[in-house]
Amino acid sequence: MNNNSEQPIQSRISDPTSFQRMFMEPIPPSPQQSHLVSQPHQPPLIHAPVRSRARRAPRNDGRSLAVPIPFIWATDRRVTVHNFNYLSQNGIFNITGDVQCKRCQKMFQMSFDLREKFPEIWKFIAGNKNSMRDRAPTNWMHPRLPKCLHCNQENSVKPIIAKKKRSINWLFLLLGQMLGCCTLKQLRYSCKHTNNHRTGAKDRVLYLTYLALCKQLDPNGPFDV
Repeated sequence: MNNNSEQPIQSRISDPTSFQRMFMEPIPPSPQQSHLVSQPHQPPLIHAPVRSRARRAPRNDGRSLAVPIPFIWATDRRVTVHNFNYLSQNGIFNITGDVQCKRCQKMFQMSFDLREKFPEIWKFIAGNKNSMRDRAPTNWMHPRLPKCLHCNQENSVKPIIAKKKRSINWLFLLLGQMLGCCTLKQLRYSCKHTNNHRTGAKDRVLYLTYLALCKQLDPNGPFDV
């Protein structure tokens, strides 16, 4: 890792020019626009065999690689969010998600500030990665939940996690350090689509989920497995 990637994330974020130059890679063109490129007209084949059909998009285990974009901070790939540079340039800082209080049962939305929460996680991983030994620590396995805005009960607000795994609000869960609220099956789904091993115990796949999402936000950060 170079010296720039070892600097505290706050110092890099405070200098936009330096941050854009050292912290993130250039933003690739949106894959959503690829279908807008016009193609030259092709005459129909007179004696085309039955197997000659229009080429289909690549598939993964029988499913299309692209999915409907569930949130503005997510891409059209499963378990993939935009990097910090993209989110900053587009003013996407307030990451919202649906939650429910375990005590009063009220459902509402919460918001986490990307500029505040991600540096906290960045520093925690940088300072504790070696001692984790590729396993999620206790505070990730059993997260301290937020306080309810309605009944003021501490440690009571759980995230409402989408039933369809492709629609899970991964960035919201990361910033709230509530990925531990996911089931083992959901975490293994995350590992599958971020190209990580998914056969271990929950503390292992939870650790890999944290690092994979953080690496999407900061490819140059201390998040290599």
